[in-house]
Amino acid sequence: MGLIISRMNREAALKLVYKYTKKESLRKHMLAVEAAMRLYAQNYGEDAEKWGIVGLLHDFDYERWPDPPDHPLKGAEILAQEGYPADVIYAIKSHADYLPDFPRVTPLDKALYACDELAGFITACAKVRPEKIRGLKTKSVRKKMKQQSFAAAVNREDMLNGAADLGVEFNDHVQKVIDAMSEIADELDLNPDSNNPLNDQP
Repeated sequence: MGLIISRMNREAALKLVYKYTKKESLRKHMLAVEAAMRLYAQNYGEDAEKWGIVGLLHDFDYERWPDPPDHPLKGAEILAQEGYPADVIYAIKSHADYLPDFPRVTPLDKALYACDELAGFITACAKVRPEKIRGLKTKSVRKKMKQQSFAAAVNREDMLNGAADLGVEFNDHVQKVIDAMSEIADELDLNPDSNNPLNDQP
């Protein structure tokens, strides 16, 4: 019997993040993807807690096992031991392009892939602005995408293809993810009025 996703279980998921991930930047990335996933779940009438936990846990094993296919398979083993549902584990596996046995099938799978790289790119865009994420517009993100030297590790085609596979217009997708991340700007240290690094253990 799978673990029942609830607000209480988000705390357990966050503890896994802190146990396996020490880098603040990676913790914040997972929080950003969680926020985007929650917004999409609400838009689709899906379980926001489940979708949020998928976003929160998708990279929790990356720092310890960064090489494919250890990431995300090592994490998937841990999640299975912890009793997470099969669809949560499958979605996390499916965000890795190098695992052909786990194609993205459901909206949950596709939303994670669509939000993952984009959230990282939006973070990079926000960090170079004095206003950080406040007032960040889609057109600014698109402009930065054309600068191949900016956040060069982020694959632009992956971002575009992720939105297309999810069935959303790319500009609308960018704005949704900006809006979601803006809601937790303090936690992400992307609010120009505050500096709130994630130092405390949950």
